[in-house]
Amino acid sequence: MGRSNPLSGRHPLEKRTAGRSAQRERAEPPAPAEFDRLIHERMRLGIVSTLAANESLSFHDLKELLATTDGNLSVHARKLEDAHYIECEKYFEGRLPKTVYRLSPAGRHALEQYLDQMEALIDSMRARYR
Repeated sequence: MGRSNPLSGRHPLEKRTAGRSAQRERAEPPAPAEFDRLIHERMRLGIVSTLAANESLSFHDLKELLATTDGNLSVHARKLEDAHYIECEKYFEGRLPKTVYRLSPAGRHALEQYLDQMEALIDSMRARYR
């Protein structure tokens, strides 16, 4: 039937039991499904992170900081607002409408969980390649 490999002395279908992969204990990274998909999206992560670093920001300031368009920012902010991750206050300053965003306690908690999951993923990947 099968012959052993003259260089390794093993049968060609025999599994390796020793080697790099068997020598290391590996922590499994979190499955992608565990990440909060609402925050994981680039623009929404930018919004939540920026608001975490600031008490509040106007729509205009967020738009400038994230280098995005009015439409893109409003769509993503609405999704975060619907999930109660951010709070939105609208008012008039003179005759000009103003929109100010703040990170809600639920949003701060979701961001902290997301960052913990990302740190666990980074740690497991670093351990894999040490």
